[in-house]
Amino acid sequence: MRHLFAIALFLLPLSRADIRECLCDVAIPATLEARDCALCKEAEKQPADVQYFFLRDTNPNKPHRWLALPRFHGSHPQQLTEMTPEQRTGYWTAAIAKAREVWGDQVWGVALNGTVKRTQCHIHIHIGKLLPDAENDKFVVVDKPSEIPLPKDGDGVWVHPAGARLHAHIEEPAGELKLER
Repeated sequence: MRHLFAIALFLLPLSRADIRECLCDVAIPATLEARDCALCKEAEKQPADVQYFFLRDTNPNKPHRWLALPRFHGSHPQQLTEMTPEQRTGYWTAAIAKAREVWGDQVWGVALNGTVKRTQCHIHIHIGKLLPDAENDKFVVVDKPSEIPLPKDGDGVWVHPAGARLHAHIEEPAGELKLER
């Protein structure tokens, strides 16, 4: 049994998607059948006039999570740096509003994983309840979504309320790990 466990641990990295070589192409619907293109496929189902939309996380290990997604597609993989400042502000604003709607006065968090920790080509922000003691000292204090720093290309960021302000934690490869499952 220990040997099976060791083999499973060894193979685990091979089972993760590496979206840095994303092949999703909405012009070729067959490419959207790949597991790492599932969110691109969901974006295509949305009405053309929708800018941002929300989905429940389908991972059974994350039953209380939501995802915020833009309707539009970007490069392969899609990056926050591709968005205009107005699009980024709208995206963060929509994700934070959904977090407040779902979690109310409870301490929520929103997180964008870095490229190497993402399993989907289409960019998405995780929305959930913040884990106790998730706070660290690697943050910038901001007053509004437009002030959330743009992470370096491929980096992640997670944000949570701190009184009337926000803490934006930068250089975080897997910010979603700061959220309850």
